Amino acid sequence: MSISQRQMALGAMMFFPAGEHISSWRHPESDAQGQLDLNYYKKIVQTAERGKFDMFFYADELYVWDRFESGISHANSIRPEPFTLLGALAAATEHIGLAATISTTYNEPYHIARKLATLDYLSNGRAAWNIVTSQTDEEARNFGREKHLEHGTRYERAEEFVDVTQGLWDSWEDDALLLNKESGYFADKEKLHNLQHKGKHFQVHGPLNVARPPQGYPVLAQAGASEAGKELAAAKAEIVFAPISSFSAEGLQAAQQLYEDIKGRMAKYGRSRDELKILPGIMPIIGRTEAEAKEQLAIIESLTPQQLGLDLLSHYLGQDISSYPLDEPLPIRPDLSQFNQSKSGLKRILELLDEGQLTLRQLYERSTNKRGLAGTPEQIADFLEEWFLKGAADGFNIAFSRLPGGLDDFVELVIPELQRRGVFRTEYTGRTLRDHLSLQRPANRFTSVGV
Repeated sequence: MSISQRQMALGAMMFFPAGEHISSWRHPESDAQGQLDLNYYKKIVQTAERGKFDMFFYADELYVWDRFESGISHANSIRPEPFTLLGALAAATEHIGLAATISTTYNEPYHIARKLATLDYLSNGRAAWNIVTSQTDEEARNFGREKHLEHGTRYERAEEFVDVTQGLWDSWEDDALLLNKESGYFADKEKLHNLQHKGKHFQVHGPLNVARPPQGYPVLAQAGASEAGKELAAAKAEIVFAPISSFSAEGLQAAQQLYEDIKGRMAKYGRSRDELKILPGIMPIIGRTEAEAKEQLAIIESLTPQQLGLDLLSHYLGQDISSYPLDEPLPIRPDLSQFNQSKSGLKRILELLDEGQLTLRQLYERSTNKRGLAGTPEQIADFLEEWFLKGAADGFNIAFSRLPGGLDDFVELVIPELQRRGVFRTEYTGRTLRDHLSLQRPANRFTSVGV
C-alpha cells in the first residue's frame, strides 16, 4: 500500500469519565453528573461512531486516587466497571470498536479470556483489550497486598497472562461446534482442546467455556514505553498507545525513533511491522480561531487547584514534593531505573526537567496538561497529518479536555478536515475492529498444529 493510500486510525479515549485529566469535571461544559449514567456514555460513543472512529477506548483503574490526602484528589475517581459498560454500549452501536483497560496483575487469565470473548460476541467482533500491569501500591492494597509487584515481575507475569488467555481463546477450533440435533453431537471432540498450561505464574487446564471469539482474538493494545513495555508490545500487542514528549520538531523526531524502535523489535518474534499500529496520545484543544483556542487552553489550565497539581506530580514522581518551594526548581531527581510505578510516566517528567529550569509550579502545570495541543481545526489536522505521513504514527488516540463537548468539536471540525485531505475514512468498510485496523484474524494454534 502506498503512503497516499494509507489512512490513519483514530481512537476516542476516555481517561476519566469527564475528560482527559483529573480536573476535567470542573470544566464549565463538562457533564459532571453523567459519570454513572448509561445515556451519558451512549451519547459519547455514538458521537465517536458518527465520526467514524476506529474505537472507543475506556481507561480504567482499580483504586480511588487520593495518595496524599489533600481532600480534593478524589476528583474524577468514580468510574463504571468496564465489561458491564462496554457490554451495554455494544447494544447501542454497530461499527465502532470497544476497548478497555484490564490489569494482568489483579486478574486471572480464565476470567479475562471469558469476559473478552463474550464481549467480542455481543459486539459482533469489536472487542479490544488494553493490557496493563497496574502501577500503584493503592491498587495492591485492594487485592491483598501491601506493595505492588516489582516492575520486571509485572511484565513477566503479563506476557504469560496474555499467552494463557490466547491459548484459552484457541480452546475451540473455528468449526468445532456441530450442534447436530439428530446425532446429539454438540461438538467435534477432536477440535476441542485443553490448554494444560503450567507456568511460573499460572496453572490453567482449560478449555474455555466460550467458543472462539469472532475476531479469533480480541485486538490487543498496550501502553508501556519502558524497555519491558516495548518488548511486550513487540511480542504481543496490535495497538500501542504511545506517549508524546512534545509537539515540536524534536518531539516528532523522538516519536519517529520510538516508532522504529518498537517496530524494529517485532521481527525476532516472527511478526511483520503491519501487525502493529502505533497511536500516540493527544488532547486537541480546538478553537475556530487561534485566539479562541488560546482561550480554551487558559480555561483548562485554570481547572487544577495548586494542591491537586502537587499531589498529581507527587503521584508521578512516587514521593511527596508538596513541601518544596513552588517558585524554585525541583531539588530532587528520581532514579528511573529504581522506579516501580509507571516508568514511561516518570520518563516524561524527567524530559520536562531536561527542557529547562522549570519551577515546581511550572512543572506541575505542564505535567497536568501533558497531551494538550491548542489550535484551529486546520492546525490540529496539520499536526496529525504530518506525524502520520512522516513515520511517527499509524494514527492517534484522541483524548478530550471535557466531555461530551471536546469530542463534539473534534467530530464536527477536525474529522471533516482529515477526510478532505484523504487521510481518514469517510465510511466504515468492514465489520470488525480488525477490519477497521487492517489486522489479520489470527490462526488457531491447535488447528495449525493439526495441519
